[in-house]
Amino acid sequence: MNDCQTAVVRDPEPPHLLDTTLRDGEQMAGVALTRDEKVAIARLLDAIGVPEIEVGIPAMGGDEALAISTLVNSDLNAELLGWNRAVISDLAASFNCGLQRVHISLPVSDVQIAAKFGGDRQRLWQQLHESLRFARDRSRFISVGAEDASRADPDLLLAVAQTAQHLGAQRFRFCDTVGILDPFETMHQVQRLVHHLQIPVEVHTHDDLGMATANALAGLRAGASVVDVTVNGIGERAGNAALEEVVMAMRRLQGWDFGIDSRQLLLLSRQVHQWMAGGTLPPWKAIVGDNAFAHEAGIHADAILKNPQTYEPFPPQWLGAEHQVRIGKHSGRRAIAACLAAEPRFDPGWGDQGLLDAVRVRAIELKRGLAVEEVLALAASSAPQTFPS
Repeated sequence: MNDCQTAVVRDPEPPHLLDTTLRDGEQMAGVALTRDEKVAIARLLDAIGVPEIEVGIPAMGGDEALAISTLVNSDLNAELLGWNRAVISDLAASFNCGLQRVHISLPVSDVQIAAKFGGDRQRLWQQLHESLRFARDRSRFISVGAEDASRADPDLLLAVAQTAQHLGAQRFRFCDTVGILDPFETMHQVQRLVHHLQIPVEVHTHDDLGMATANALAGLRAGASVVDVTVNGIGERAGNAALEEVVMAMRRLQGWDFGIDSRQLLLLSRQVHQWMAGGTLPPWKAIVGDNAFAHEAGIHADAILKNPQTYEPFPPQWLGAEHQVRIGKHSGRRAIAACLAAEPRFDPGWGDQGLLDAVRVRAIELKRGLAVEEVLALAASSAPQTFPS
C-alpha cells in the first residue's frame, strides 16, 4: 500500500503565513535589531494582515527577551510564537516572556545529530519527550520543527513527526535548513508527512540554491497548511522564502491572497530593508525591486503603452504601484514620444531618429538611463525648431 492509500482523511485547513523575519531573518550575518525596531517591524507585519509572527529566541535573554515581552503586551492581532531548542530552560524563557505559543526545534539528520548530540539518537527521543511534557501544561500551542528534515532519513523523520503528534504537538514544521531541495522533491517529502499526520504540516525553506519561494509553493501544493516567510527573503546565508514573493505568486497563480494587504508590501519591504540591511534593494528584486514594473526596451515599452498585460505578470496596482516607461539605450521612438508628451513645448507625437540617436549615445556615455529632464534637454538641443516662436 502506498503513502497516499494510508492517508488520514481530514478537512484541509486554508493555508496561512508565518513570518519569521524577527527570528530567522535577524539571524542574517551582521544584523542586530534594537527593541524598538523589532516592535516596529511586528506592527508593520500585523498591519498588513500577517496572522502569525515568530518573534525571536527568548533564551537569548537581555534585550531580546525584553523585546519579546514588549511584543506580548502590544495588543497585536497576530499570534506570537517563540523559537526554542528542545531544552527545558529555553521553554522556561519563553514562558517567562509571557508567550503562550512555542516552537520546539530538534535536529533530525545524521549530520546534525552527530554535531549536536554526538550521534546519540536516544538523546533526540529523550529531549523530544521531555520538552513536550514540560510545554504541554504551560502553553496553549506547541509546534515541533525538524531541523534539516530535507537531509534526514525519511523513516526517522516520520517517526519523529508521529511521536510529536502523539505527545501533544499541534503542528509539525518541515525544514529545508540548508536549501538543498527542488520543488519536486519538496512535494514528495511534504506530501508523505501530510498523508501520515493528523496535525497540520508547516514548510520552512531556504534559498541557498535559489528555490526557497518555489519550494514554499510546492509545499503548499503538497498539502502544507503553513508556509514560513521573511520580508525580502532576508535570513541566514542566502535567505528564506520572501513574504512578498509567496503572497503575490499565490495570488497570481492560485487566486489566494492569505488575507494580506498587498498594497502595503512596498512600504514594508523598504522599511525592513533599511533597518536590517541598509542601502537599497537590488532593482531587479522580484515584486518589490525598482525595476519590477519598469520598461526600457523599445518593443516592450511600445507594447506596454498599448496594453500593460503584454509584459507584466500582474497589475502593479495590486502593490499600490504603477508601471514606468524609462528612457535609455534600448528605447524606441514611441517611448521617447510618450516622455515628451507631457511637455507643452513639444508636439506630443514628436520624436525623430536624431533625438533617438542622441538619447542612445548619452545613455551609453552615462552607463544608465536618462531622467525626463535629460531627455528634454537633448530634445531642445537637437531640435530647437520644435520651440514655438
